[in-house]
Amino acid sequence: MAKKAKVIKEKSIEDKIWDSANKLRGNLTASEYQNVVLGLIFLKYISDCFDKRYQELVDEGDGFEEDRDEYTAEHVFWVPQEARWSIISQNAHDPKIGLVIDHALELIERENPRLKNVLPRNYARPEIDKIRLGEVVEIFDNVDMTAQGEGIDLFGRVYEYCLLKFSTETQQSGGEFYTPSCLVRTIVEVLQPFQGRVYDPACGSGGMFVQSAKFIQQHQGNLRNVTIYGQEFNANTWKMAQMNLAIRGLDANLGDSWGDSFGDDKHKLEKFDFIMANPPFNMKEWGASRLADDVRWKYGLPPENNANFAWMQHMIHHLSPKGRIGLVLANGSLSSQTGGEGEIRQRIIEADLVEGIIAMPNQLFYNVSIPVCLWFINRQKKNPGKVVFIDARNMGMMVDRTHRELSDDLSRFDYIKKEDKPWADLPAEECDVQKIAATFRAYENDMLEDEKGFCAVKTIDEIAKQDYILTPGRYVGIPEAEDDGIPFEEKMKTLTDELGDLFAESHRLEACIREKLAGIGFKMKEDRA
Repeated sequence: MAKKAKVIKEKSIEDKIWDSANKLRGNLTASEYQNVVLGLIFLKYISDCFDKRYQELVDEGDGFEEDRDEYTAEHVFWVPQEARWSIISQNAHDPKIGLVIDHALELIERENPRLKNVLPRNYARPEIDKIRLGEVVEIFDNVDMTAQGEGIDLFGRVYEYCLLKFSTETQQSGGEFYTPSCLVRTIVEVLQPFQGRVYDPACGSGGMFVQSAKFIQQHQGNLRNVTIYGQEFNANTWKMAQMNLAIRGLDANLGDSWGDSFGDDKHKLEKFDFIMANPPFNMKEWGASRLADDVRWKYGLPPENNANFAWMQHMIHHLSPKGRIGLVLANGSLSSQTGGEGEIRQRIIEADLVEGIIAMPNQLFYNVSIPVCLWFINRQKKNPGKVVFIDARNMGMMVDRTHRELSDDLSRFDYIKKEDKPWADLPAEECDVQKIAATFRAYENDMLEDEKGFCAVKTIDEIAKQDYILTPGRYVGIPEAEDDGIPFEEKMKTLTDELGDLFAESHRLEACIREKLAGIGFKMKEDRA
């Protein structure tokens, strides 16, 4: 009988890129080779896009393949001759490959003002093994970043995958980590930022903006109706965000450079319609003493050892008269009474700014285990004096031993197209994100009925009776047990019969063990005279 041929699964593009990262480990830390690899991803992508457009122009036969306008008109970055991937590939095994890459990036920045001071130019430094760098270039040679017409979607997938993988490698402290996409999608689906000014004061690599753009496109909206603003403290992350947004054609004002949103607010005079953020959790030493008299602390000076309510008040300060906030915070923000946080929370609630609170499941993050919640704040609440609480802690499913994800199957249910249907019609297990968003929508439309263990709408007076603590479990209660139709007496008889059988079996096993021990000369304590 012929042996069954072994099926070898071809590596995904994401895995190939991650292989390249592993080759650069050497004496570089994860955060260092992250910037090296993500810079190469960017360079390869824009080079592939340029080559594809170049070939199209050659095929047209009009001699415009070196006409810059033919590229910029199609939102393709202009790549000078010496910066094209073919030149880099030819020099893969040259000891000066680092200089070749740095020169290519310098030329691209010079020819594309949008990328000025954004691209990493540090490939020639001694810490990078040039043999390994050449091997990485060879791996990239075999990856077409515009394959199968996927274009930006493919780049985004690879970029997001690598950010996630690097996040698990770096194990960064201080609250800096990759935001799970299902968390970002939940915020975007609830806020629905179709039109207006969008802001993220701790924008990281730009994930909130990317998901907002995807949401708008999925619902046939117009990206031109949205203006993006952001700020990021870490220099390398700020550059990654600029690359991430530039490659997707998203115009964004991330400030003239990186900077601290508290001490160096790049958008000090601006107001925004949508603010979405996942700032560092429980950040210490954020500058409270230097900013004690700042106008932003309308509801109270946040404590020096925890910036949670500094972030919240910074965002409230930047809200337009119709603005809304979707904010990820540690669960402690819901109940903490230390450092004046309880008073700040109370004043924000009494100002009728809190629209909803969602308790999220554990294990959503790859490298932190801290439980989180979503705060939604609104200057123009549709239901004044009320707050919706959603307990989503039991939603989602484990995708491996340590990581949980919320499902988001847009093909199964689109609540915008079916908004006339009751929110409870959702297929909950397939569409966690949509169920949460649709529950919120039902609350806004004053159609939501409380469901024990999942959701409840409470007044500010009812919240005051709970000392202004916002933990959803306090308000939604415990799910009601389903009635299986079996009478109590019958259940008890069955259970006591089973318990009697188990006791009898335990006595039999106990006697057997005593007998075996006695056979080898040992007695249990109870048997000794």
